[in-house]
Amino acid sequence: MTSRTEEEELAMIRDWWQRNGKPLMTGVTLALILVFGWKGWENYQANQAETASMLYQQLLDTVITDSGQPDMSLVAAIAGNLQKDFAGSQYAQYGSLFVAKVAIDAGKPEEAVIQLQAVLDKPADDTLEELARQRLARVQAALGKVEEALKLLEGNAAPAFQAGREELKGDLLVQLDRPEEARAAYQKAKLALSDEAAAGGLQMKLDDLAQKDE
Repeated sequence: MTSRTEEEELAMIRDWWQRNGKPLMTGVTLALILVFGWKGWENYQANQAETASMLYQQLLDTVITDSGQPDMSLVAAIAGNLQKDFAGSQYAQYGSLFVAKVAIDAGKPEEAVIQLQAVLDKPADDTLEELARQRLARVQAALGKVEEALKLLEGNAAPAFQAGREELKGDLLVQLDRPEEARAAYQKAKLALSDEAAAGGLQMKLDDLAQKDE
């Protein structure tokens, strides 16, 4: 009787395993894959961020040369690697802003336009979008495309960037000899700043416009 009961129990266990064992193992296996796969993905992401950070630092270090001028070929090479391996990332886009600055310093504003427009088309975050927008507007204005630059500044920026955008808009309107609109932009910029911050260059611009009206 005891032997038959053990056999029955073994048969029941085998039957349960046939029905549930494989799905259970599959679930456990999937869970392990998910856990270790996620850990692997996190490690991969961390390694990618570290590599991108190192490349970006190398890019910044190119400004330190014996001549005091950045090595343009090295800048292009490192920036190219950032774009190739980390396209769309914050590091790659900050790299593009740096390359644009180097291009402007080297008297190549058209190259700066390409770099800044690429960031503006697909920004990695809001900060990069606004930085690229305002810098591109400045470059376009320097190229004589003031109306085109002004269009880039239409609408409202995030509160942290509103003062800078409105002041820049005012500068462009002054260039276009539209003093009333420039004054309105400067006033809007002033409202977005503390009294102490607004008391410097921005107030001087407003005072200059007031003197011209006299």
